[in-house]
Amino acid sequence: MTEPVPPSQLTAHLGYWLRYVSNHVSQAFARKVEREGVTVAEWVVLRELYDAGEISPSRLAERLGLTRGAISKLAERLLAKALIARRDDPDDARAQRLALTESGRALTPRLSALADQNDAEFFDHLTEAERRTVEQVMRQVVERRGLKAPPVS
Repeated sequence: MTEPVPPSQLTAHLGYWLRYVSNHVSQAFARKVEREGVTVAEWVVLRELYDAGEISPSRLAERLGLTRGAISKLAERLLAKALIARRDDPDDARAQRLALTESGRALTPRLSALADQNDAEFFDHLTEAERRTVEQVMRQVVERRGLKAPPVS
């Protein structure tokens, strides 16, 4: 009779180490943006709107890989904070468009700087070649697995 194979150790899994690092990176970034009055999910919307200009909520949902309901909730929170504005679509009376307000446009680069700072805190010890390798491997996993939705929480 063969001996049962013992279960693998947690630390033997690459997913364990990815989650370990990801949790710490994400939590540190969340604390930074929360001091600016937004959540990570709200930051993702603000950053997308910064580049998109004015966009329909459905198109924004598509670009971010989120549901329309999720975008609606995020938009309501950002509207209440006066970081985005909503207006009727001039081409379709039934549709609306979202865009950053002046406050939202001013806040977004500050949040981006916090993202840069957070990356530096965790990854500045890596050489440029190591950073490229880690990024290439992660992008390869995203592509091979067909992952679509960006991390927003």
